[in-house]
Amino acid sequence: MALVSVANLTRIFDVSKPWLNRVIERREKAFLTAVSDVSFDIEERSVYALVGESGSGKSTIGKILVGLLPPSQGSVRIRDVDLARERDAARVDAVRADIQMIFQDPYASLNPRWRVRDIIVEPVAARGGNTKGMAEKLLEQVGLSARDAGKFPHEFSGGQRQRICIARALASEPKLIVCDEPTSALDVSVQAQVLNLMSDLKDDLGLTYLFISHDLTVVQHISDKVGVLYLGRLVEEAAPGELFDDPKHPYTQMLLEAAPKLGEFGREVDPPKGEIPDPINPPPGCAYHPRCPLAEDICRKERPEMRRLRGARVACHMAE
Repeated sequence: MALVSVANLTRIFDVSKPWLNRVIERREKAFLTAVSDVSFDIEERSVYALVGESGSGKSTIGKILVGLLPPSQGSVRIRDVDLARERDAARVDAVRADIQMIFQDPYASLNPRWRVRDIIVEPVAARGGNTKGMAEKLLEQVGLSARDAGKFPHEFSGGQRQRICIARALASEPKLIVCDEPTSALDVSVQAQVLNLMSDLKDDLGLTYLFISHDLTVVQHISDKVGVLYLGRLVEEAAPGELFDDPKHPYTQMLLEAAPKLGEFGREVDPPKGEIPDPINPPPGCAYHPRCPLAEDICRKERPEMRRLRGARVACHMAE
């Protein structure tokens, strides 16, 4: 059963200069399409990973899911409730209580003036819940000591701070946690510890994750399904086994070819060709065609639709 259903999601930002500057310079308004017609489902108690280069729209989708940004078009339904359009405030509030987010930088997302105890119980205290002993229990659940509740964030290492962020996310007993590159600021050994902790918590508490990352090795380790984004568009979706063994889209193939591989130190790989197009003025047809070695005339004229291909979904005219 799908806990989250994303349908034709689009998010456009107005990046125009101020009105007077546009009049003097005779410029039109400028709009940046960060997410373009993206659709996918996240099954309950599973991990859905979004991967892609910087600027592909991963974090924007995460922020829309938790309600920090409204969609320009399309819908995000969580437990069959569209947070952006639902009129029943009680239903919206009930769904919002089931969503939490873990941010990329564990220090910037923690209030340096608050003690860890206050940081962790904040989501529950804001709703008037009972917080007695909660922080100490959650700290022990994420592998820290109950005595740490009286400390400040600067007294911890990066990995410990990320564990505090996980404890805060768990405080309100959520069903869905959006993880925005939660391990990218950590070194490799600490990454493994945090990922194992998150995997154990998912199994123990029945959590559902949207896991945003640019690290393919992390995605392969933790995800049940992977979606590949390019310039705001979902170009491929598959289970990690199929995606890594038989990538269908040329962009996915390029990402996997460029990723570090254990036991292949010193191998020579052709660098990725071309640059990511300007999202304010994206190319017609398939957004990847200026960099694609397989591009034909149809790729330059028609945007490919997502279609089924051998157990995966792929948006490519030349996927076969």
